Amino acid sequence: MLHFVNDLVTLGQRMRHFRTNAGLTLDQLGADVGIASSQLSLMENGKREPRLSLLSGIADRLGIAVSALLDETAPSERAALEIEFERAQSSPLFAELGLPTLRVGKTMTDDTLRTIVGLHRELARRAREAIATPEEARRANTELRAHMRTLDNHLPEIEELAQREVNAVGHVSGALTHRSVGRMAERLGFELVYVADLPHSARSVTDFANGRIYLPPASIPGGHGLRSMALQAIAHRLLEHTAPTSYAEFLQQRLQINYFAAATLMPREQSVDFLERAKSDRNIAVEDFRDAFGVTHEAAALRFTNLATAYLGIATHFLRVAGDGSIGKAYENDGLPLPVDVTGSIEGEIVCRNWSARNAFVRTNRTTEFYQYTDTPRGTFFESTQTGSTVDDEFSITIGVPFDDAKWFRGRETMRREISRCPDASCCRRPPAELADHWAGRAWTSAKVHAHIFSPLPSGTFPGVDDRELYEFLESHAEI
Repeated sequence: MLHFVNDLVTLGQRMRHFRTNAGLTLDQLGADVGIASSQLSLMENGKREPRLSLLSGIADRLGIAVSALLDETAPSERAALEIEFERAQSSPLFAELGLPTLRVGKTMTDDTLRTIVGLHRELARRAREAIATPEEARRANTELRAHMRTLDNHLPEIEELAQREVNAVGHVSGALTHRSVGRMAERLGFELVYVADLPHSARSVTDFANGRIYLPPASIPGGHGLRSMALQAIAHRLLEHTAPTSYAEFLQQRLQINYFAAATLMPREQSVDFLERAKSDRNIAVEDFRDAFGVTHEAAALRFTNLATAYLGIATHFLRVAGDGSIGKAYENDGLPLPVDVTGSIEGEIVCRNWSARNAFVRTNRTTEFYQYTDTPRGTFFESTQTGSTVDDEFSITIGVPFDDAKWFRGRETMRREISRCPDASCCRRPPAELADHWAGRAWTSAKVHAHIFSPLPSGTFPGVDDRELYEFLESHAEI
């Protein structure tokens, strides 16, 4: 069998195209190649897969090469429309409508077919727009976080890919240079171009036609350095990503490109060697890991979670927490009781006031890491926290491990120890009785709410990116 299942519709269209061009009916061709016309009809309609020997016989009878039948392009505009229509009616989106399928006959005009196909395209576009909502994002994020937990936040295939790219440009140690990143792009046939007019909704734009990856002229807030943004764009090509068809796929792709960028800036071989030596010295510290590779504290902490369990045998957790105590990012495979909502989502949930992630904000000296042991209902954890700030807010980055693994880390001698009973409301959320009695009914406040919690992402081919702005940008630069 051919096993070109995804292309049976195209194959059938090409068979019909060459048969009709040869002036043969189904009965005539079937008789010539020894097959019933009804079976041949099923093949032309993409409902049955022909044997290679039969295709060879058909090609010989039509005076063409077998490769002409197996070509993956539609033989005409009409055929392309019929193929798209067939695939649209076979999609889960159409099935959900509960409508009967429509057969495209010879009497259906090209204009009618274009209109119906256009309606299907718009239906698919609106479906993509509908799923780019906060509710869908939270659900997809929760599922992806749970999946990565089963993998110990480690993706071996991307580790191998990143190490191979690093080796190919001759990088051996220290911080990966911008020149090395540029050479990685060149290996794929792309030039890095820095422009000041990127679409507001895009970190980077890749122009396949002209072989360019457009980047901003400087790093952007949130630790998004130019090397990392370029590597993320390169990752899309190396991983052969196509336009995402669901929000979950979009998130999966984003995770993969972020992982590739981190694994390239902090290559597995060099990183594991560094961390194993630090463990041997009982002196693991995220700040040292960060400085050794010239990345942000957050990048180093996240990269540690990729390698800690797989190579050091250490379960761990990571937190990025805003100044108000809300979770921006989190990961754990060590049992830390993360706060969750009724759906299992953690984004925006408030962590315990007694955790290191919040206590680090109140210290006087914020230039070094803050260390603490925290007793929780699921055991005691050692945590190391570093604070930082953006234009809009302050944040903390925390790496933690179970008590027994504290012996491998710098700061383990700290005497600071806190008790957390969360999610028990009496731990830190419920106000003291005397304050509640005094102020109940005597005050009013207006909540500060992040607008993005309620707003869907801008709709487009890629969630969060404005198609019009993107294409106008590409058009303006293509003329340069």
